[in-house]
Amino acid sequence: MSTGAFFKFPVMIRCLHAGPLGVHIDAYVALLQEQGYSRQSARVHLQVLADFSRLLQRRELSANDIDASTLQRYLRCRSRFVGEHRGASSALNKLLGMLRDRGIANHDTAPSAIDPVECAKENFKQYLSQERGLSAAILHTYVPVVDQFLRERFGRGSTRFSELRATDLTGFIQRHVHDHSPRTAQHMVAALRAFLRHLRLRGDITTDLAVCVPTVANWSYSTLPKFLQPGQVQQVLARCDRRTSVGRRNYAILLLLARLGLRAGEVVAMTLDDIDWKEGRLTVRGKGGQWADMPLAAEVGKAIAAY
Repeated sequence: MSTGAFFKFPVMIRCLHAGPLGVHIDAYVALLQEQGYSRQSARVHLQVLADFSRLLQRRELSANDIDASTLQRYLRCRSRFVGEHRGASSALNKLLGMLRDRGIANHDTAPSAIDPVECAKENFKQYLSQERGLSAAILHTYVPVVDQFLRERFGRGSTRFSELRATDLTGFIQRHVHDHSPRTAQHMVAALRAFLRHLRLRGDITTDLAVCVPTVANWSYSTLPKFLQPGQVQQVLARCDRRTSVGRRNYAILLLLARLGLRAGEVVAMTLDDIDWKEGRLTVRGKGGQWADMPLAAEVGKAIAAY
């Protein structure tokens, strides 16, 4: 199977075969096919590799220079791009494994954790990126919270997770909830819940402590309506000046939100390759690397085409 099976535009196919990774793309495509990846997931993997290859070219690096530290530097410096492409870390790790199998990349060893907390953090990061498919931006939000919680609870000693109690969680939230904005405090709660679910999946704890993490209320937007009535939606759409490019863009975005029920992040992640104009279908990239195929309403398709 060639890259032409995943992308319609020749310019994208040329981009995939450019740069230091271009000669390895066909082998990577064959690997994806062998492992049963869907067309949508394979496209994300290949887009990430094309971006990574361009960065290697700018830094005058080759495929032989790729190791675990190279991948980590890329994920940090391209965190925004990675955040828009779920599963980017998985794609890069698969590439590294393939290059090692072909004798191109070295079998470097990951640095050992300096203490039990570091080890727990690394396991949690792997769970978030590889099993849940979350972005590097989420990792940068969640991991420091978990680090602070573990340092306060266990110090630099052994992390005896079986000794965790609900009071440890509520006490941590109560001590720090007022140090942050309501939004950040909610992220703190989400990070702890994700970490506790991770511990339970590993068998480190047997009780579902995630339900014990208290909820942090955010009253800032409590007076805003949760939804708009149909007449109000039409009023908002009518305010878009479709004589301008910005107005046409806004109109298309609002229709995607109102008619198809998409989330803002799903609209941001859309590309032209996600639209099958002939069949009138739209591929939507959801949370956690999930994909959905849905019909593209004529009204929405015309608005996108006009923009």
